[in-house]
Amino acid sequence: MQPHELTATEAARLIAEQKLGAEELARSCLARIEARDPAVRAWVTYDPSKVIGRARELDKILISKGPVGPLHGLPFGVKDMIDTVDYPTENNSPIYVGNQPSHDAHAVRIVKAQGAYVLGKTDTVEFAAGGRKALTRNPFDLTRTPGGSSSGSGAAVGDRQVPLAFGTQTGGSHIRPASFNGIYALKPTCNVVSWSGARQYSPSLDTIGWYGRCAEDLTLVAKAFRLRGADALQRPGVKGLKVGLAHTHNGTKAEPAGREALALAAKRLSSAGAIVDEITLDADFATLNDAQTLIANWEGRAQFLPDYLENYENLHEDFRLKIETDGNMTADAMRTIYDTVYRCRARFDALFGADLDCILTYSAPGEAPVGQHTTGDWVMNSMWTMLNVPCLAIPCHKGPNGMPVGVQIIGQRWGDATLLGIGESVAPVIDMPASG
Repeated sequence: MQPHELTATEAARLIAEQKLGAEELARSCLARIEARDPAVRAWVTYDPSKVIGRARELDKILISKGPVGPLHGLPFGVKDMIDTVDYPTENNSPIYVGNQPSHDAHAVRIVKAQGAYVLGKTDTVEFAAGGRKALTRNPFDLTRTPGGSSSGSGAAVGDRQVPLAFGTQTGGSHIRPASFNGIYALKPTCNVVSWSGARQYSPSLDTIGWYGRCAEDLTLVAKAFRLRGADALQRPGVKGLKVGLAHTHNGTKAEPAGREALALAAKRLSSAGAIVDEITLDADFATLNDAQTLIANWEGRAQFLPDYLENYENLHEDFRLKIETDGNMTADAMRTIYDTVYRCRARFDALFGADLDCILTYSAPGEAPVGQHTTGDWVMNSMWTMLNVPCLAIPCHKGPNGMPVGVQIIGQRWGDATLLGIGESVAPVIDMPASG
């Protein structure tokens, strides 16, 4: 096995034991990028000499002082709407070509302080919000989308070009690419990870998360972020685990491959002793997908107004319309929508306890669609993003075209550590060969 094929957890352990050099891992990742990225196009920019230089320095630090933190020597892909001092942040926008931040985003500062480094910037949908699509292609089939808006990050981790990468989610931009690229992802509870230094779209929704190649990778990064409870993670047994199977009001949008993935995941958990029961959410929850769109656009007006005023000609029509139309919503209508959302959040949290440990549901309708004109439908994600709850994506099976299809488990707000522990327990059961 080549170093670039290791999970982040495996690589971190080997580096800490001085059985693998950070430089060795960096060179393997760079070789993989050189071989694959001309086709996959996950990266906007990276600098091999900078990468090797930083990895070499981390090897020296390890020998002289020991590991800086749990991420010592690990490279990260950073979505190109999150600021880095190492590389420009261009937001896939002609307005920001060559834009070089003077400071790292807080999320980048945290992983650097724990021993990681930035390998490069990954391609994104414009402003992670609309407009121009990333050039990235799905590594399993170059005719298909990798999803979005975290297109490059999802593809880079899925193609074994980097072990870890940051993505973001306002609707379904993080979990959906995980499904399409056959990888793991954590979208934490909204605002438990600082958004400072990332391009804002909707403060009520925007969430920074991360990709890995096993559930333990997600926990490794969660510990670096000091998510509450992550250091004392409880891994419950699968037997007796209470799982709510949620088709939701969006279930009619599922494709055969998506329905098969959810059915397989439920069957595998039941066979392992979990108590899997269907769960139905009341009518208010059926309004949350529309609420997510309306709230994102309502709040997005304030975020895109400076670019509208200063760079109208270079601003994509998608963002001009957010300023000019507001969805024709009134303040009274928006107050009603927000109030419904707040009620749903409280009611959803109250479901957890003696009768429910987690929700199991779709992470995408099915396989990644063909074409670069689309990033796929986020219909299976919007409601959960609107609820602000943590979501953990797990690969499940391959669809009829050989493409990955995953599922996600959902937890209670601020129950990130609980969800991570459940994720580590159920991942080996859900993520198994199709013949299992």
